[in-house]
Amino acid sequence: MIIKPSEASPRDIYKLMIGMVVPRPIAWVSTVSDDGHNNLAPYSFFNAISGDPPVICFAPSRKPAGDNKKDTFRNLEKSGVFVVNIVSEHLADAMNQSAADVPPEVDEFALAGVTPEPATLIQAPMVKEALAKMECKVRQIIQLGDQPTSGILVLGDVLCFHFAEGLVENFRVDPAMLNAVGRMGGNSYCDTRNRFEIIRPGVNTKL
Repeated sequence: MIIKPSEASPRDIYKLMIGMVVPRPIAWVSTVSDDGHNNLAPYSFFNAISGDPPVICFAPSRKPAGDNKKDTFRNLEKSGVFVVNIVSEHLADAMNQSAADVPPEVDEFALAGVTPEPATLIQAPMVKEALAKMECKVRQIIQLGDQPTSGILVLGDVLCFHFAEGLVENFRVDPAMLNAVGRMGGNSYCDTRNRFEIIRPGVNTKL
């Protein structure tokens, strides 16, 4: 079977992409609006793209109607800062609750039953219950289109990392303790319990 994007609907192409590119890590992004309303929402178009400088990216898709910018993007577009909270298995249900489409004045922290805590360097809340989080400053925003499923690529410089006690030793994150949740296609998710290693030729295994 061959499918060309030009010959299918954007919705169907989106379904193909989220079914193929799996598992996807989840950025649980927290921001605050100009009038002080906290916002918390998950995004699975997310990854790390640079080590030096440390840069992450995520891409909120546009909404189906109106000017179609999501609250997360509106907030960080104005403030220039955001926090990425990593979703561990114990937070999966809370993350799902925060994905609800609600008005901007609704506090998704309360909706999800998690606790906002102040960041160290920026004016955006963190999820206290998250085991790992990153305070970020917007580096660049790339708008990829103006259609309902068009992505807005946000590049963020990591200014500060936060880790739960015991999660990191010698700069190595314990994957079993973090037990991060990944997004599959549709309503499917996965965790990181089943892991295996393949060492690339010539790679120093001590790194």
